[in-house]
Amino acid sequence: MKKIIFFTAVTTFLFIGFTSVKAQKNADDKIKKVLYFNPEVEPDIDEIKDPTNNAFFDAVTDNFSNRRNKMLRAEVQVPFDSIDKQTIADYCLNNDADFAIVSKVRYFKVGFGKYVFSNQVVVSMKLFGADGTLVTETDHDTYRKNMRLLGSTTNSVKIGTEGAIKGIIKKLRKLKPTEAEL
Repeated sequence: MKKIIFFTAVTTFLFIGFTSVKAQKNADDKIKKVLYFNPEVEPDIDEIKDPTNNAFFDAVTDNFSNRRNKMLRAEVQVPFDSIDKQTIADYCLNNDADFAIVSKVRYFKVGFGKYVFSNQVVVSMKLFGADGTLVTETDHDTYRKNMRLLGSTTNSVKIGTEGAIKGIIKKLRKLKPTEAEL
């Protein structure tokens, strides 16, 4: 009788162990990989591209640190207004990504000079599926949405990027409420 109880207990523990491992594997399968391209910076001045890219990807990394998704970075700039569906699909296929985000950071021009900018930005993002189809798009204006008058440009880019990501997530929930969030 003791052998039967012992055998039943061991079998039960092994079954529970295999079931929990299977549940963990299913949770890992739901992790989405999102491919981010370097943002298109407007106006096209080389001196502001690197700081803008650094601020943009700092905000993206901070936003993805508390989510179960994985961020992939492509060191390629894709034009925001003329996006080729096949190019996006190829990048997603080669990087094993579920989604791709193409973005644009537009600085406000203030004053009469050629290089006089304000610290206000508009961050626009387009979310594409792995097959290259446009899923949704959004933009975040740091002046209209946050009423930021003071502060650094780096912080404005970070706030605009976080706002645009939240806008995409909000629109995704409206489109497909049953799918896992981005």
